[in-house]
Amino acid sequence: MSLASDLKVLYHLAVKPVRGDNHAERLDSFYSGQAGAYDDFRKRLLKGREEMYRSIDPPQDGVWVDMGGGTGSNLEFISDRISKLKKAYVVDLASSLLKVCDDRIQERDWSNVQTVEADATTWTPEEGYADVVTFSYSLTMIPDWYAAIDNALRILKPGGTIGVVDFYVSRKFPDDQLTRHKWFTRSFWPVWFASDNVFPSRDHLPYLRRHFETAKLEENRAKVPYLLWFKTPYYIFTGTKREA
Repeated sequence: MSLASDLKVLYHLAVKPVRGDNHAERLDSFYSGQAGAYDDFRKRLLKGREEMYRSIDPPQDGVWVDMGGGTGSNLEFISDRISKLKKAYVVDLASSLLKVCDDRIQERDWSNVQTVEADATTWTPEEGYADVVTFSYSLTMIPDWYAAIDNALRILKPGGTIGVVDFYVSRKFPDDQLTRHKWFTRSFWPVWFASDNVFPSRDHLPYLRRHFETAKLEENRAKVPYLLWFKTPYYIFTGTKREA
C-alpha cells in the first residue's frame, strides 16, 4: 500500500468532518472517499478477524450473515467454505462499501453471496433464520449495538453461532475471568475513536457472555499504524445460542 493511499485514509480518519442527518448518511460520509483504500489500511489495524472467521465451521447449506460486512473482505477468510453455504449475506448501511463488495462477489464468482443495504438492528434474512451471524469491527459503529446483538440472537437458530471481533475497553472492575485495563486505556481510547463515530464499549463482552454460551474468548492488543507506542485493546468472541 502506498503512502499516498495511507494519507488519504488518515485524512478521513482524523481530519475530514463526518456529516449526515442519520446513521446511514454519516457512514457514507465517512467511507465514501476511502472505500477503495479501506481494506489494505485496516489489515494493519483490525486484528483478529482472520482468527475469528476461521474458527467458525458453518453447517452444510447453512446461512451466514455478516453484519456491517462492508467491502466483503471478511469472506476472504472463509473462501474455502462459501461453496458449502446455502447463502451468505453482507449487510451494511454504507452503500459505497457495498459497491466494492459487489465487485468482489463478481470477481470471485460467489453466486450464493448477496449484499444487503439494511440496518443490523432489524434486518431478517429471506430464509427467516441464520446459522452464523458475525460482526467484525462493526458493533462499535452501530449506535444501538444492544439491539444489533438482540437481533442476531433473534434470527439465529438454536445452537447457531455468533462471532464478534472488535475494539473495547474493560470495566473498572470486570469479572474475574476478564482483563482489567488501567485508567489511561479505559479513558484514552474511547475519546480517540469517538471523532470517527467508533465507540469502544466496556459492556460488549459482559452482554455477549450473558446471552450466549462462550465457545472462544480472547483479549489482546493491536498496534495502530503511525502511532508506534500505542496498542489498542480488542477482543475475539464466539458463542452459541442456547437450545432453550
